[in-house]
Amino acid sequence: MNTSLFVRPEQRQAWQQLQTLAQAPAVHLRDLLPQPGRSRGLQYQAAGLSLDASHQRVNADILSALHALAEESQVLDKAQAMFRGEHINRTEDRAVLHVALRGRAQNTPPWGAAISHAVSVELTRYTAFAQALRHRQITGHTGEPITDVVNLGIGGSDLGPRMATEALWPSADGFHPPPVQVHYVSNVDIWQLAKTLSALHPARTLFVVQSKTFTTQETLTLFASAKRWLVDGGCPADQCHQHLVAVTAKPALAQTLGFHAERCFHLWDWVGGRYSLWSAIGLPLVVAIGTDAYLQMLDGAHAMDQHFLHTAVANNMPLMMALFGIWNRNFLGATTHHIAPYHSALGKLVAFLQQQDMESNGKRVHTDGSVCHVATAPVLWGGLGNDGQHAYFQLLHQGSHLVPVDFIGVRHGYAGMPLSAEHQRVVLLNMQAQAQALALGRTPEDTLQQLIADGLSVEQAQALAPHRSFPGNVPSSMLWMDQLTPFALGALIALYEHKVFCQAAVWGIHAYDQWGVELGKTMALALEKTSRVAGN
Repeated sequence: MNTSLFVRPEQRQAWQQLQTLAQAPAVHLRDLLPQPGRSRGLQYQAAGLSLDASHQRVNADILSALHALAEESQVLDKAQAMFRGEHINRTEDRAVLHVALRGRAQNTPPWGAAISHAVSVELTRYTAFAQALRHRQITGHTGEPITDVVNLGIGGSDLGPRMATEALWPSADGFHPPPVQVHYVSNVDIWQLAKTLSALHPARTLFVVQSKTFTTQETLTLFASAKRWLVDGGCPADQCHQHLVAVTAKPALAQTLGFHAERCFHLWDWVGGRYSLWSAIGLPLVVAIGTDAYLQMLDGAHAMDQHFLHTAVANNMPLMMALFGIWNRNFLGATTHHIAPYHSALGKLVAFLQQQDMESNGKRVHTDGSVCHVATAPVLWGGLGNDGQHAYFQLLHQGSHLVPVDFIGVRHGYAGMPLSAEHQRVVLLNMQAQAQALALGRTPEDTLQQLIADGLSVEQAQALAPHRSFPGNVPSSMLWMDQLTPFALGALIALYEHKVFCQAAVWGIHAYDQWGVELGKTMALALEKTSRVAGN
């Protein structure tokens, strides 16, 4: 891979070809969808997931140019460099190796045996501790077993494990309460912490404090209040360590704050917060769903990794998702992107993906430091589809914004749950109908005929037709999994991780630093120092 000379994306031949194609008269999806072989030609399979991209506004010429753009941008070569552990996070001079955290099945991993060994050791440590908690073998200062775990973290230290816990605990424990209850507190506003602790007992509560640097102001504030709650609840100050666990890249610093070494789990500097679910940051998730389910999730992500790394552009699911997104963002002018899961257990997925996407690709300069003249990450938003279609889907259908959509569907509900199949049938009918309605819309002529057929006069129908017509031509993809299992969720998360990487590679931006986040932290600390000086 030749990285010595940076080429701006708009200077690439394929990019210019796509600009020309975008300026041609648009072909409506209602004309594209019936074309012979279209549906079959826009299907992708990987790691048990299926992607139906037939509702994207692309034709054969656009697809060919998108493939060429990926080749010209050296996307898969850059992916190989990431997997080898090259320091692709250049502004921090770090490797980016969250893929190594779920690559335990590989005999000769591209990142090397030393990293694999270290990952394996730490995985064994924190999953064993989680299992001991689940078996009520971890006790507090009174000798009573721990019954509740409270995770204190923010950003990736909260969103990942919280999202996956909500998604997977039903399948892990069959809708029965888990042996240890897991709670999440991220907001430094005291209300969230107070509400959580109001139902817990200090003698039976363990806090998992998640902070890569152990300098995050919000998390340290929550930690200080948690210690005070323990002491006020009868725990001797010198016994608080029995109720504390740290996950950090700075274990020595954590130990100065009262954590014992055997309760400090390691996080490497080559793991970004929003990609850390696969590390010891996942400890509370393992407590919630058990080791077996957690390892299945790692395996699902690893299966997607292998597909991504070894599949040609035209059939590469994460890369094709990225290319459809680039077409919509840079050539169709879509400024936002909507994600609509049609499964209630995925209620936290969008918030998790928002951080993953916008913190990674919300950048305005290229890797060489020059200002981008092409649009980068769209605003990612969304929520549960069945709720949204009775709320903001109105804007998607008739608003003035073009909003591409990812629909995420689960074909089968929970086995053994009464009425699950019937409810799931209605859910999926709604999802497929929304995708079809967004694509096809309804012309003023068809609306007029329908209103007259419904009994309105010609004058009434003509007055109402503009209000009840829909332009359609809204691009969307339908992502399918057979069931919401740990393996499938792992594959889904890795799919979006690699999509983000591919888009960054095409745009020529750094996906793995987050200096905008760091600026806010720095200013908060400066303001705190200023206020203390003023108070003195």
